[in-house]
Amino acid sequence: MYYEREIETKIKKYIDSPEIIAIFGSRQVGKTTILKHIYNNSQNALFLTFEDIETKILFQEDIKSFIKLYIEPYDRIFIDEFQYVKDGGKHLKYIYDTTDKKIFISGSSAMELSIHAIKYLAGRIFVFNLYSFSFGEFLRVKDTSLYKLYKGLDSNISTVISNKIYSYFDEYITYGGYPRVILSRSNEEKQEVLKNLMSIYLLRDIKEIVNIYDEAKMYKLLKALSLQIGNIITYNELANLIGVNAPQLKNYLTIFEKAFLIKQIPPFFTNKRLEIVKNPKRFFYDLGLRNVVIKNFNSLENRVDKGAILENFVFRELVDKDVKYYRNKNGSEVDFIVDDKIPIEIKSNISGLKVSKSYRYFLENYQSNSGYILNFNKIGEISINNSKIKFLPHFFADKLLL
Repeated sequence: MYYEREIETKIKKYIDSPEIIAIFGSRQVGKTTILKHIYNNSQNALFLTFEDIETKILFQEDIKSFIKLYIEPYDRIFIDEFQYVKDGGKHLKYIYDTTDKKIFISGSSAMELSIHAIKYLAGRIFVFNLYSFSFGEFLRVKDTSLYKLYKGLDSNISTVISNKIYSYFDEYITYGGYPRVILSRSNEEKQEVLKNLMSIYLLRDIKEIVNIYDEAKMYKLLKALSLQIGNIITYNELANLIGVNAPQLKNYLTIFEKAFLIKQIPPFFTNKRLEIVKNPKRFFYDLGLRNVVIKNFNSLENRVDKGAILENFVFRELVDKDVKYYRNKNGSEVDFIVDDKIPIEIKSNISGLKVSKSYRYFLENYQSNSGYILNFNKIGEISINNSKIKFLPHFFADKLLL
């Protein structure tokens, strides 16, 4: 069964535009499925993959013959596994500039595109990043009727419906949103799939494409990051822990980001004298991959890292928004600041509709008109000066009126 992804709505806006459409994301996240779905609904189209060596070599070594065979006879050309080809950006530019065909590409990493191709393709390409299923997409697979209700929810949600949606929450934050994981029939199968996914990351996307051969150090770094999600990274300490220097560490972190393993969020600041402004926080795009690294698949209520997991979940739901964190030298901190003005705090169970001193400090000093406290057990709204603060379930993160 085909499950439409949220990103397809964005892609469809540009389906007939002249620009190249690129879909990038990690392995087995569903890029090929989306590409084939668009292809199957296209006329006079051709689907290629650069896993086919002959096709790849022809593209690399004889672009004019490639155009004669695979571009000119068709209106739409779909190329999967684009990261395997050399000089991809240069040759795509040539195709774009010499033909009027619509090109779609996909790849299991943004590394090849961002390092080698952007300088050639500026103004000629729209890039869409595809991640593992969001919680809403996950819910659609698990319970279609509940998903439809979830999509129409507003802040007046009842506790009964909230608890019903939360009944699926523990599975998602434990095993993540990879399609093959979601469709697995047992927890043991889910864990095995996640182990294989992580091995593919280390052995293919990172080791082969970027020519990094020290698998032990990569894995050690991933484990350290897994244990520190939501914490401010101290580069020197982390470099010493895994046995590399600071520049090597930053290179590894950049590669992990381009391979869609982790993402950094920077600090929010306006006054450099008062706020901590140096180092970012880092979160995992998929909690299942994070949990397989530390070999911990316990339910949320039995975990000492409950707060970090909830924070990472909200990060994932906000992944395409402008997200920062706030911390100043006086000890005030807020989990997330969206669009440089909206504070979001993540809690577990709370005793009432109230905010922390740090949260109130941010409201008073940065003139925020609205904010959110995401939690398990309280739904409501309060006013603090001119700010409206809503208390909502965690799964409202991607539905906030930001």
